[in-house]
Amino acid sequence: MDRSKLYRRFRTLLIANRGEIACRVIRTARAMGLRTVAVYSEADRDAMHVALADEAVLLGPARARDSYLDVERLIEAARKTGAEAVHPGYGFLSENAEFAQACLDAGLVFVGPTAEMMTAMGSKSGSKALMEKAGVPLVPGYHGEAQDDATLAKAADKIGFPILVKASAGGGGRGMRIVRSAAELAPAIVSAKREAKAAFGDDRMLIEKYVDNPRHIEVQIIGDSHGNLLSLFERECTLQRRHQKVIEEAPSPTLNAAQRETVCAAARKAAGAVSYVGAGTIEFVSDGKDVFFIEMNTRLQVEHPVTELITGIDLVEWQLRVAFGEALPMRQDEIKLNGHAIEARVYAENPTKNFMPSVGRISTWRLPAETGGLRIDAGYREGDSVSPYYDAMLAKMIAWAPTRDVAIDRLNRGLEDSDVRGIVTNIPFLSALITHPKVRANAIDTGFIERELAVLTQAPSAPGELELCAAVAAIVNDERQVALGEAASPWQTFGWQPVGRRQRNFAFRVGYGSEQKITLNYGSGPSTLVIGERELAFTVAPKDGGFDLTLDSVKSSVAVVIDGHELYLRTRNGRFDLHWVDPFGGESEEHVGEDKIAAPLPGTVVAVLAEEGAELEKGAPILTLEVMKMEQTLRAPYAGVLKSIKCKVGDIVQEGIELAVVEASGE
Repeated sequence: MDRSKLYRRFRTLLIANRGEIACRVIRTARAMGLRTVAVYSEADRDAMHVALADEAVLLGPARARDSYLDVERLIEAARKTGAEAVHPGYGFLSENAEFAQACLDAGLVFVGPTAEMMTAMGSKSGSKALMEKAGVPLVPGYHGEAQDDATLAKAADKIGFPILVKASAGGGGRGMRIVRSAAELAPAIVSAKREAKAAFGDDRMLIEKYVDNPRHIEVQIIGDSHGNLLSLFERECTLQRRHQKVIEEAPSPTLNAAQRETVCAAARKAAGAVSYVGAGTIEFVSDGKDVFFIEMNTRLQVEHPVTELITGIDLVEWQLRVAFGEALPMRQDEIKLNGHAIEARVYAENPTKNFMPSVGRISTWRLPAETGGLRIDAGYREGDSVSPYYDAMLAKMIAWAPTRDVAIDRLNRGLEDSDVRGIVTNIPFLSALITHPKVRANAIDTGFIERELAVLTQAPSAPGELELCAAVAAIVNDERQVALGEAASPWQTFGWQPVGRRQRNFAFRVGYGSEQKITLNYGSGPSTLVIGERELAFTVAPKDGGFDLTLDSVKSSVAVVIDGHELYLRTRNGRFDLHWVDPFGGESEEHVGEDKIAAPLPGTVVAVLAEEGAELEKGAPILTLEVMKMEQTLRAPYAGVLKSIKCKVGDIVQEGIELAVVEASGE
């Protein structure tokens, strides 16, 4: 094939993606002098990536299949705007060979490998056969074309349990199940196939020996059209939940120098088997001693920033230069490892409720400045809305330092200094995770998060004197700022009275717990706060994002967000969410019980797992929803009888809709 059709200089780049990665690509492309074109769905009209690009094209409705996954509309968007090249980002169509070929057929440069390379490496079973031939170490498994139940069962029995059933196409943990006995195999295959079909349009399965206590090691590679192929060291992505990465770091703290060279050499051999061009990642699983090939991702990875920070290389810039037809600017021996980098994925999800996605408008977006070795790649801003239609990742926070310990400390400080409100995020969970002693000691495997989930998601400690006093100060200071903004009257200035003393009572509650009371005394003398029998003198000095609170001669920095009657505080003791019980606020609270079997978010019913009239044990599965591309199983809140099912497979249900009714035993 004429390489001039595959790789050539271009001036206008269309980014066929959304969110954080679209913003990331736009920034580098513009820095290189390229004109950028964004695409968006109706749900993303006001999204950050749309605002950053030079032009933007509406693709269609919110559902990805009608917008970001519509190849014809993407090609037409490129034609309309004069784009000469397409960057696919990650997710969506980034590893779709048909899309890569469609771009070529339309005369567009596809910033990535060819369709042939994707096809060869995109199939987990096909790539394993290729790697076996190339001499790359493999986990024992079945990668054949026969997909009938008997063949899969026979293969599983031959390999020996536990095994891993996984989708041959795709990734991200979708269509993947751990099976520990023959009795679990059939339902696991059914569920995995259904999820794989929905996510990738392909329900073929492969089976591998499951490595107990595994570690996930991956190597960043990049090749050019001149035959050069480089590895840019390895990353460790062992901290995962439901097979999806949560924390990534580079280099791996598990490998020594000799092991590092061995795994990087294996990665180059793997990519060389298809004469790979573009950025990609070779993924391995390790049992602590040996590494085995898992798969190749023929695209940029979410976690690519950690590699950029330890090498000083902009991988998106290199992708674009390779697409121009240029040779890679460095040799293998010129790529040096410098320091340590660690990344946390910030998601709109609730860790205390099984990580259910959180949707809504972002009312507060405060992330620290990108200084002191801290980098933030974000796809959202204050005022943006998180929809239920796409992946819930908001941003990535990445820290670099000369050593791993200092990098962890910098990342944790960045998380502690962050406030995102209006939706629920996993920021407190991430902070608890990276400061866990076993994470610090690298005594982890891919099952670590699940085992430690109770510790990592435990309720925060109860607010103490500092937090209660800070809550009062926050309310009064907020009222003062509003008053001064309306009319700078000394009568509305906190703490000022011409004569006498006055009192004001406050009550706060954490969750649905008991109220905690505090009294403010103010007027002609110094202001004080009374908690129980203690009376505390205090002063407040407002500053951006909060204030300094001096309480009994000790000054503390307090960060605060006030949303109606909800107060979100950060003090030296951690994060605290308090509800202000305002006697004059006209509060009307609806307490929704946990017994209601309702849709937690908009989704699609993909399976009904119990029949009406069935006797159910507590926790028995009733039905499965697909929410934000992930399956969520709704279970019986208590033992009883399933009185009714109010939905059927295929129904699209809205948040809060009751889907089933269980009558408790004994009623």
